[in-house]
Amino acid sequence: MRSAELTLPGFIQDICAAVVPLALASPFFRTLPLARHGLAFIQPDAPLAHPLDDGTAVILERSVEQTAAGLGRDGSSYVRLFGPLARNWTKLEPLLLGALKFPKHPVIAARFGLDALRSASSLAKSKFRGVRARALFAGLAAHSILPLEDSPSAAFGLILGVLAHAVGWPIVRGGTQKLADALAAHLRSLGGEVRTATTVTNIDELPPKSTVFCDVSPRALAAIACSRFTPGYRSALERYRYAPGVCKVDWALDAPIPWKAPECARAGTVHVGGTLEEIAKSERDAWNGVESPAPFVLLAQPTLFDPSRAPAGKHTAWGYCHVPNGSSQDMSGAIEAQIERFAPGFRARILQSNVMLPGDLQRHNANLVGGDVEGGAVTLSQLFARPTWRLYSTTDPRIYICSASTPPGGGVHGLCGHLAAKRALRK
Repeated sequence: MRSAELTLPGFIQDICAAVVPLALASPFFRTLPLARHGLAFIQPDAPLAHPLDDGTAVILERSVEQTAAGLGRDGSSYVRLFGPLARNWTKLEPLLLGALKFPKHPVIAARFGLDALRSASSLAKSKFRGVRARALFAGLAAHSILPLEDSPSAAFGLILGVLAHAVGWPIVRGGTQKLADALAAHLRSLGGEVRTATTVTNIDELPPKSTVFCDVSPRALAAIACSRFTPGYRSALERYRYAPGVCKVDWALDAPIPWKAPECARAGTVHVGGTLEEIAKSERDAWNGVESPAPFVLLAQPTLFDPSRAPAGKHTAWGYCHVPNGSSQDMSGAIEAQIERFAPGFRARILQSNVMLPGDLQRHNANLVGGDVEGGAVTLSQLFARPTWRLYSTTDPRIYICSASTPPGGGVHGLCGHLAAKRALRK
């Protein structure tokens, strides 16, 4: 949750997190008076747009029915899939945004799980017949950073889709940094202290006999606290598997992105990649160690809704694609070509750009191993066997792990630390 002038003075870009639906969905954040500390969310007119080569775009609306209206013959199938999820969101929320435990509503959980544990490709092809609905679901599921033929990639499509209907896909007024600032201000109001610019390389550098919560990658935890863990647990942390990384580009723009489908300007987020088949190939390439020549691009255009982030009349945009973990290839040309495909004239509006390769992201934040922004591969095997799913505990009773590698996973929600703290208090 960092924002900075990455391109030109006066242009505020989000370094990592940019669109934060889980911040509104988070049951922990709802307990905090963050608005008192200047936090404000902005809801774009539509959460998401997905342009296609025919010059139109699929729009993910806040309403299930309005979204379905733009899907033609697949509209009724969309309502059958997402309608129950949206209606039952308050019952699903504890299951999806909590620690692993038996669900309070097992029937609703089972209905969700039957679809969620499938691959995105199989679910999309079984539920939808047309290009538009399949493309929309593929873009949602690609946030999993999994091959769309693998399970549980469908879960990400379902969760992100229902979040759009239940809470929207908001941005933070002034940049995501403002959310971090509000959290820090609230902590200080409670007597807490925030100390930065200090690198901890050994857990023994911290005060003795203190309880330590480590918001770090598993391999970093193994390195920092190796002397305090059992050999077996340390070995499991060191074997932790990471997902592909990302190549990210920020742009300072002279004008808004000139989408062929003007309805794309209604959305804070745009999925740029075409059809299900094209998106699936791009994601499969990243897992197979190949930089896709036509990558799926996740793009945010915040200044259409928050003019405070750029000088008057100017704009910012932010986009990334998935690449092999640790890739050193600059994908900005391929990313811009994909945007130009659906927005001819885009490059002519670029005033300045900034590229962050996987190595740059890891140097910015050591938890982003090889550019993995998700805290580890969410494969089925690692989902249930990863060492960090021990209810946040480690083999040292005073050390906890509470990073995105623990439940409920990556995202701006604060729940990993919140649930780890509750476990420590119970113990």
